[in-house]
Amino acid sequence: MVALLPPNLVLDELLKNWLLEDIGRGDRTTASLSVSNTRGEARWIVKEAGAIAGLPIASRVFTLLNQSVEFTAQVQEGEYCQPSQIIATINGPLDALLMGERVALNLVMRLSGIASMTRQYAEIIADLPTQLVDTRKTTPGLRILEKYATLVGGAKNHRYGLDDAVMIKDNHIRAAGGIPQAIALVKKSMPYPLTIELETENLTEVQQALEHGADIIMLDNMAIDLMTEAVQIIRNHNPMVRIEASGNITLNTIRNVALTGVDYISTSAPITRSTWLDISMKIDH
Repeated sequence: MVALLPPNLVLDELLKNWLLEDIGRGDRTTASLSVSNTRGEARWIVKEAGAIAGLPIASRVFTLLNQSVEFTAQVQEGEYCQPSQIIATINGPLDALLMGERVALNLVMRLSGIASMTRQYAEIIADLPTQLVDTRKTTPGLRILEKYATLVGGAKNHRYGLDDAVMIKDNHIRAAGGIPQAIALVKKSMPYPLTIELETENLTEVQQALEHGADIIMLDNMAIDLMTEAVQIIRNHNPMVRIEASGNITLNTIRNVALTGVDYISTSAPITRSTWLDISMKIDH
């Protein structure tokens, strides 16, 4: 699966803001060293095992500080690395290396942690047709990068935002007065070719979703036996309807959920529960 980076037009604006946040009115420590005309080389060393994500983004951080910086990835995006492995080398003016270090490392450590946990989930169901997908439970300001990291780890992206697709959840159903009303109102206004996904919690709601033309049915927090029955009902009624399972998905439960025959399993865990992968930078002057 190819993980596409956002274009520089989008990425640079984010990175510039994060660099400004860190550098402020100037890096007082680095400026005192007077090393803007001195070139050096740095190594990035991973300190624990995990999947690497975000090296092209880190490269862009240093390029924004000084276009003469040469950032060379020593591993591929998504590659699983071992402790003490060198994952990148950087050559350039020492002031750029020092000023960009924290922002670049923070991003790669965060994204690598997400990719590593995503990989754990994806590997458990890799032999099954069910696809792992992410959610909108992301860090404000980091969504586009965190979702990139789940792609690197082996998941697919669910919708990026509210304008990507129609998803009718429990509160939408209550606000509309019921499933039939919610679907009817959405169909009147949504543009082609958006799809309608509807969240269900029981078999009655599954039946209503089928009767009123939902394209994707989410089975939310259902027990395995109930989910299995719901999948059979949907397949018998309309094999073209896609089925998503969600809610309380863990490394211990994901395979049993996939074995019910759902098409997708969505979970926020790789983004909300992952820890940063520890990486350090060492300068060789």
